[in-house]
Amino acid sequence: MDTSRPLVVTLPARPTRDEVVLLCAELGAAPPGDVVCEIGALRHPDLAAVDALARLRLAAGRRGHRIRFHGAGPELRALLRLTGLDETLGV
Repeated sequence: MDTSRPLVVTLPARPTRDEVVLLCAELGAAPPGDVVCEIGALRHPDLAAVDALARLRLAAGRRGHRIRFHGAGPELRALLRLTGLDETLGV
C-alpha cells in the first residue's frame, strides 16, 4: 500500500457477514497505515450495520491501521449515539 494514500474500502448498503469478513481480510492483508471506509451507502442502517462497523474497527486496530469512517448519514449517527459507539467508532 502506498503510505501517502489511504487504503479505501467501501461498505455496501446492506453488508452481509461474508462481505464484512472479506473487508476484514483485506485490512488484514494490507500493511499498517491509514484506511478510509466509505459508509455513505448505508441509507437505512440497523444493528447489523453497527456490528459491521465495529468488526472493521477491530480488524483495523489489530493490524495497526488508523481507520476513519466517511459518509455517515444522520440515521447511522443517531443509531451509533443510541448504542454508545459513536465516539468509539469515531463516526
